[in-house]
Amino acid sequence: MAKMIEVVIDSVRVSLTNQQRIVVLREVNAERYLPIWIGPYEAESITIALQEIEVARPQTHDLLKNMMNTLNARLVRVEVISLRDDVFFGNLVIEYNSQLLDIDTRPSDALALAVRAHVPILVSREVMDSAGIIPEQEVQTEEAGAAGKASAEGEEPETDERLSVFKDFFKEVEHLRFIRRS
Repeated sequence: MAKMIEVVIDSVRVSLTNQQRIVVLREVNAERYLPIWIGPYEAESITIALQEIEVARPQTHDLLKNMMNTLNARLVRVEVISLRDDVFFGNLVIEYNSQLLDIDTRPSDALALAVRAHVPILVSREVMDSAGIIPEQEVQTEEAGAAGKASAEGEEPETDERLSVFKDFFKEVEHLRFIRRS
């Protein structure tokens, strides 16, 4: 198994301009974040579980958890295992009949199950290294680079290609409504 980093759900954010949802994972004992764009139904499901809201009937993720319990299977952990072509891939690790089973899943569904089952959320080091964000460090590095390069060359600094995926994310942060875990 690749080196994994434990994270927690920091927040679920909703863009007020286009209603897109982002779940933000935060590395345990560090200030590194992993934003993942998710669908509105998965965002609602995660938020309901985080806020421990009682619903009249089981939602899909409740159904999956109930089925695992009925079959004497146990969700051990959920994982975000890779990032290919801007798409995150997830994995459920389930113990069934004394065996560990890996089940392919979307990270959003894995996270919705993780908050219900209170299991660890792990992200591969490779994914965190390529898509994780350290807010203060990124801002300071960008400001120092922009000041030095602009004054030396008299032009705009180059954008770090690795961060280009998150450029829009930072622009929209001011327009997001935060739903934090209590």
